[in-house]
Amino acid sequence: MSGTSVDGVDVAVVRVVGRGWRMRAELLGQVSVGFSPGLREAIFQMRGDGRVSLADLAEMGRELTLAYANAARRAMAKCGIAPADVACIAAHGQTLFHAPPLTIQWFDPALLAALTGCAVVSDFRRADCAAGGQGAPLVPYADWMLFRDAKVNRVLLNIGGIANVTYLPAGRGSGTGSGTGAPAMIAFDTGPGNCLSDQIARENATLPHGRGFDLGGRIAATGTPAAAVVDGFLSDPYFASPPPKSTDGPEMWRIFAQSRGRRRLALNDQFATACLCCARTVAMGIRRQLPGQVGQIIAAGGGVRNKTIMRFLAGELGLPIHTTAKFGIPIEAREAMAFALLAAATLDGEPSNVPSVTGAGRAVILGSVTPRQR
Repeated sequence: MSGTSVDGVDVAVVRVVGRGWRMRAELLGQVSVGFSPGLREAIFQMRGDGRVSLADLAEMGRELTLAYANAARRAMAKCGIAPADVACIAAHGQTLFHAPPLTIQWFDPALLAALTGCAVVSDFRRADCAAGGQGAPLVPYADWMLFRDAKVNRVLLNIGGIANVTYLPAGRGSGTGSGTGAPAMIAFDTGPGNCLSDQIARENATLPHGRGFDLGGRIAATGTPAAAVVDGFLSDPYFASPPPKSTDGPEMWRIFAQSRGRRRLALNDQFATACLCCARTVAMGIRRQLPGQVGQIIAAGGGVRNKTIMRFLAGELGLPIHTTAKFGIPIEAREAMAFALLAAATLDGEPSNVPSVTGAGRAVILGSVTPRQR
């Protein structure tokens, strides 16, 4: 998985047993490999203005694939497994554009198969979009298998570039009355995760720590959120609209920039404002869009390491926030594990979207398969 924060590639090596909604997963190992600064900046620039030559687009696809192959080989070496032991590599690709029904997740699956000696399952979102859905979120399929509880209503919160939630009602039964066997879940993008802070960092080239982001939310911790900007941001219709819904980083930045207008804010106040926008939209989504009382919130994604976001979020929700690490899954592995389960369903010919989540008209088999090259 490489997400909209564009920090690098997270790889999970997963043993899967069973099929369909009865699948179970065991995490064997996990690695994270950062993107080169040049590739990261090229992706951000392309996502920001949407302008690229065909040659540059093709070259980016190759560079992304080389990064994926390097990360996959490192993960296999760490776990002591050979390509022949791998049923497939589930590769989401790098999102360059997402405005359903239009969506682009970019890399070269044939090159990845050639470089690793493994089959590749990719292009997970288009089949759901073709069925009338948002193509997102897709991870609820795995969340139900990995985190459901018989007695407690749980919310799985991911804070990547975009923040999204999955509501898992208590109980072990599945079925929505649709005949698909899918559980009754709600999931949607609440709004920004790290994307606002990341864009602020890119607009301010000289940052402490030598990084292109606010490490741990340290700068934000010294600032004061601009209430008028936060209020303007929250007034956008997206945040009050009911699910199914999904969004993308450039759209969130457009709303934020419009709300900020000509206000001149100190850098630390800009970061603090971005963090509060993330926390408040997550809290709004949980309070307004979920049908039952929440017993546990379980968080994952890089945003969990931003202590300012997490402090604001705890204040907004008034509930303790656990991480997936408490349940044996590192915060960097949750989405990668999810796509492993989605790919296993693809190989089995099992539908793995959740129509109640994405808005699709029917359950569909996701993904395209690039065979192993022998």
